[in-house]
Amino acid sequence: MGGERPSVVIVGGGIGGLFAANALIAHGVRVSVFEQAPALGEVGAGVFLTPNSVRQLERVGLGPAVAKWGAKVGTGSRYFRHDGTLIAPVQVTDSSGWNATFGMHRADLIAILADALPAEVVHTGHRCTAFEQDGDAARVSFSNGRIAAADVVIAADGIHSELRPYVFPPSRPAFSGSVAYRGVLAHECIPNWPTDAWLMWLGKAKHFLTFPVRARKLINYVGFVPADEQMKESWSAPGDPEVLRREFVGWDPRIEQLLRHVQMTFRWALYDREPLPGWTKGRLTLLGDAAHPMLPHLGQGANQSIEDGMALATILERTDRTTASAALLVYERLRRERVASVQRGARENGLRYDSAYADLGIRDAEIAAHAAFRKRLYDHDVVPEAQAVATTLGG
Repeated sequence: MGGERPSVVIVGGGIGGLFAANALIAHGVRVSVFEQAPALGEVGAGVFLTPNSVRQLERVGLGPAVAKWGAKVGTGSRYFRHDGTLIAPVQVTDSSGWNATFGMHRADLIAILADALPAEVVHTGHRCTAFEQDGDAARVSFSNGRIAAADVVIAADGIHSELRPYVFPPSRPAFSGSVAYRGVLAHECIPNWPTDAWLMWLGKAKHFLTFPVRARKLINYVGFVPADEQMKESWSAPGDPEVLRREFVGWDPRIEQLLRHVQMTFRWALYDREPLPGWTKGRLTLLGDAAHPMLPHLGQGANQSIEDGMALATILERTDRTTASAALLVYERLRRERVASVQRGARENGLRYDSAYADLGIRDAEIAAHAAFRKRLYDHDVVPEAQAVATTLGG
């Protein structure tokens, strides 16, 4: 492109927004991030990184930090029935055998992404209150009176996005019928627990997951249980450890042993949304959970937002200020079908995990066969696709 690259404002300083900022800067695009919280950070919970996003983190120079602060999980990863009976191994590599599956503490991943950015890029304490655009620029207004103008605005502000209604009419998130109790335990509390494995137990309407985080010093646990109350999605609603323990009485003794050590837990209601028919309006586009919130049953929420950010950066590098709006539509077309299939796959996998089958033998066979789907998911590299579609912009 002969003209100047577009300037970008990102609203939202979570994983998706911060990774997008890193990717844009790596591609020579000017960017500012505005986050409503007074400081960046996440409560104590884990996130799972898989090869399809780790290859993007490596591209922006963050591979060593992920390896240092993450906890790689290996071939000892397993699915079990609720009583500990083995179902199948877990796919932890792509088709080439590359193992880049890491448990990460969310706060560590946020810190890695933020620390890689120049100091002037991230602005905390900015709550978005309004958006407007015309042929020349887009403008975001904040509650502190500041107005930020740019050629492109990226809404990376989560499932309850303030900016999504400027793209698509408001709608209610869909409650899955389940809540997750989640938290972390120091490995020294449960010294016999493996620090190199992703382990999941599957039972009637419930499942239980663990994987290591923070350089294997912590074990992240998540207990998924049914609920009929529609609690607003939150990372930090307090849960009752005694209620959590009762939910898994009679399960594999290893789970009961782990849960004896839980003194504090967070309760998180599981919501997603139906895939949106559009993510973009003029100079505004959606990214990550703002565009495609998904259930956690494929472990792909953060990974797909990282793919989004790299796709957008790859495309915007090949545009100028006059073609920025067209570039956003190219990004949307590239990403919408893939993330919609992952959203659907997460819903389907949740039914498997919660044993919603008359014949568990069929469920167990599907779990074993699911390795092929995981390989395809992990093989995906968004960059060659994004480079190919960007050529339609004339760059």
